Amino acid sequence: MIDRFKLGLLASMAAAAPAAAAPKALTPIEHVIVIIGENRSFDNLFATYRPKKGQTVFNLLSQGIVKENGLPGKNFNLAVQRQAENNGEYSPTPNVKNTYGVLPQPYAWGAFGQRRDIPDARFPADMPNGPFQITRYVSYGTHTGDPVHRFFQMWQQVDGGKNDLFVWTAETVGAGPSNGKLLLANYRTFQGAVAMGFYNMASGDAPYIRQLAEEYAIADNYHQFIMGGTTANYMALTTADVSFYTRDGKPGAPPAKLNENPDAQPGTNNWYTEDGYQGGTYVNCADRQNPGVSGIADFLKKLPYRAFRDGNCAPDTWYMVNNMEPSFSPTGEPLPPGDDKLPPQIIPSIGDALTAKGVSWRWYSGGRNDGKNVDKEYCAMCDTHLYFPSIMLGAGKSRLHDLQQFYADAQQAEEAFPAVSFIAPYDSISGHPGYAMETGFDELLRSVVNKVKQNPALWDKTAIIVTFDESGGYYDSGYVQFIDFFGDGPRVPLLVISPHAKKGYVDHTYYDHASILKFIERNWSVPPLSARSRDNLPNPVHDKASAYIPKNRPAIGDLMNLFQERK
Repeated sequence: MIDRFKLGLLASMAAAAPAAAAPKALTPIEHVIVIIGENRSFDNLFATYRPKKGQTVFNLLSQGIVKENGLPGKNFNLAVQRQAENNGEYSPTPNVKNTYGVLPQPYAWGAFGQRRDIPDARFPADMPNGPFQITRYVSYGTHTGDPVHRFFQMWQQVDGGKNDLFVWTAETVGAGPSNGKLLLANYRTFQGAVAMGFYNMASGDAPYIRQLAEEYAIADNYHQFIMGGTTANYMALTTADVSFYTRDGKPGAPPAKLNENPDAQPGTNNWYTEDGYQGGTYVNCADRQNPGVSGIADFLKKLPYRAFRDGNCAPDTWYMVNNMEPSFSPTGEPLPPGDDKLPPQIIPSIGDALTAKGVSWRWYSGGRNDGKNVDKEYCAMCDTHLYFPSIMLGAGKSRLHDLQQFYADAQQAEEAFPAVSFIAPYDSISGHPGYAMETGFDELLRSVVNKVKQNPALWDKTAIIVTFDESGGYYDSGYVQFIDFFGDGPRVPLLVISPHAKKGYVDHTYYDHASILKFIERNWSVPPLSARSRDNLPNPVHDKASAYIPKNRPAIGDLMNLFQERK
């Protein structure tokens, strides 16, 4: 139950906390705008991107995995997908048995306007075993299938850094069984090899994103924070941490049916015991007896470096590793508890920290409207401060706005625009596979960038940071630094659009979602959010021999290298 007294106490404490005088930005960047797309790996968008002369990039083309025309390259075998066996206890690195001869035909699961229960006839049934160009078969912007992108599945897809079990994981468990459903004969996960698709910038796909990359700066070593999906990674962008189940304002145990159990059901190959979007969501990773824990914990112990805080799992704490809805309405009313809701969160958020420092901020959400009449385009789980009583029961909720308010705010005087702002798009233009077209996200970026540029005083002091919440289950060939029990996960794109960004630059520094918060904190002298948040990690030490792998692991950067040096 939600304890109204304790929620009220949290709210009164937040309201009573005096706001400090706003600190001055330490760089010429006095405004940061973070735009969050959905579900694209770096290779899914930047597979064939060629940077300007003098720059290098790590993608499918540069490795020779594919050619510029999207066909298999001389090193196509580097991305080969394998088949494994996982009977009984869960392993993030299952025993590999075979290699696929050809890719299983992709499905259109989750794709708007397409049949989801049969293979997608737009794609061949005999594609070579490796990445394939989506737009060889359908036009750019066409709705295609939605790859599985859940926590325990993504650990297996990455396979300890080999990145060779994307297809097998999707084919054996998919989105997983809800409420312990048994594996039925002839059951299909409706996935096939949809995870292996990529877009081809060299042939004209994602033209505006390519233009921005050529004009400004990108990072080719930026990662999602936690294996899995939207809610957990959006929360990481807000807290540099992982959310957990609460009871009466303290860590507590959720109903048993909501606990993850990725152990294979008897007699099956990797069909989880409890998972799925109406099933497992939480894991107590400090207890090795809990399903799924020992496999990841043992993997971390074998790393050549010590995991952050030995895995960063507090005792008797059940962490949310998949999707849950907020516990507050957009107008601030506590919602009735339910199996689909994450109870009120007590970890510090970037909103709390900025408010305490007197730094202005806003969160803009597509489809939010006035909060009372949200429309179907609104993503409540992407409006992340709805999970925090410190915001929703105090003055902080006044900083949460509809996306259209951003366009009005950007026309005002530069000094009136918030120092820090986040943009969560309308669902249909978020870039999410299946129900949103990538072209819609391209146009959102164009509209935001153009609106800021139309206000020269604002543009001169602004950095627009573009990233994606998570890789969406799409294949990626990049290095993954295993920081703690939760991640990192695969690479996702990151662009910095600013008059202060390096021009046409590709940064190889290791980053994840906490890096955005590290940049904000460094720029406005805000301390790390908590003792356990990843913004405490040091900046990476790189050299030519380890351009992508930090020598001082675990480490994540603060994005400063993407900007021009101050004169």
